Order: sequence, then structure tokens, then C-alpha cells
Amino acid sequence: MSQDKLRMLFICTGNSARSQMAEAMLRDLTRERADVFSAGSEPRPEIHPLAVRVMREKFHLDLTGQYPKPITKYLGQHFDYIIAVCNKAAEACPVFPGDPERINWFYDDPAVVVGTPEQQYRAFETVARQMMVRMRTWIELPAISNRLKLIPMA
Repeated sequence: MSQDKLRMLFICTGNSARSQMAEAMLRDLTRERADVFSAGSEPRPEIHPLAVRVMREKFHLDLTGQYPKPITKYLGQHFDYIIAVCNKAAEACPVFPGDPERINWFYDDPAVVVGTPEQQYRAFETVARQMMVRMRTWIELPAISNRLKLIPMA
């Protein structure tokens, strides 16, 4: 079994909310024993302010330094897993070398919720909590946890 870090790429359409939150959460959960990235098929100009706020207030994670990037930035790079958090990005995802495992974890887009500011905030919080639960379970799977244990903590 390889002792290289796991490499994971989260993709969504705008790379401004779901995939950015997922990137920050998984990087934190793995204590940086995995290389985690995110990208979008049609990246927005900036990360959604409510994604930044929810990550800071509810998960104590700072998205400073993260920004929306196109999937094309990562073409030709090796990934162990490509995780789509929306259907549109999964359909638009190009082929990557090494045939990485593709996983679909589709979540509602919190950025399209219309309502009060509180309702919009809750939509981001709900999606973030759903992702956190799934990621905590996923990294405990033997194929993932055994690989992470081989990498010394940063």
C-alpha cells in the first residue's frame, strides 16, 4: 500500500459554497494527512459569504486562502477520489489520469434558497452539517482510515 497522501478533489458547478465547505472540512478532519482540493465546472468570482460565515461560526474553520477554481486547473493531475457534490458538475467532470474513484454526494444548493437572511443561513448550515456527517463516516471506512493512518500528522 502506498504511503503517499490521499488526494481528493471536490467538484461542483460554481465552486463557491458546497465544494469549498467540503474542502475545508475534509482537510480539517484528516488533519492535513490528505491533500484536498476543490474546483468548479463554472466557477463563480468568489466564495459565497454565507459559506464563509457558516464555516467560521459553526465549524471554526477559516476559508482564507481558498477561492473558486476551474476544474481545468487540475487536469492531468492524479487524484484518488473525485467527489461531486452536485449533479451538474458530475456530468461535466473530465477524465483524470489513473482512473480515480468517482463519488457522488449530491446536496441541495444553499445559494439558491430564497427567503429571509436567517432561512438562507440555515440552508448553508444544513448542507454543511449533512456533509460533515457523511465525511466523518466516510473517513472511518477501512480503505480510507487505513491509508490516513500511514501518513504522519503535519
